Amino acid sequence: MILSNMDYVPGKTVSTHFGIVNGSTVRAKNVGRDFMAGLKNIFGGELKGYTELLNESRKEAIQRMIAEAEEMGANAVLNIRFSTSSVSAGASEIYVYGTAVKV
Repeated sequence: MILSNMDYVPGKTVSTHFGIVNGSTVRAKNVGRDFMAGLKNIFGGELKGYTELLNESRKEAIQRMIAEAEEMGANAVLNIRFSTSSVSAGASEIYVYGTAVKV
């Protein structure tokens, strides 16, 4: 699967347009991460637990988007964008979307 944040793939031509595909996941923080984040807020530094959580969430959302594109028969997803939002106190959504095509 070709993934790109551009609306084309250099050297390739889009032969079929399938439409918008997306993937998302909602994750909650845990007590251990919250405790460490509280300490980092006092002393400063990267919140590595949250960084790992966001990386895992991004990968899961991308895999869900790819699965949807594959079901349509696409071999590429173009113009990919990410969005994040707070769903509730302590929980966030990672949302990824793009255009499924065949190149």
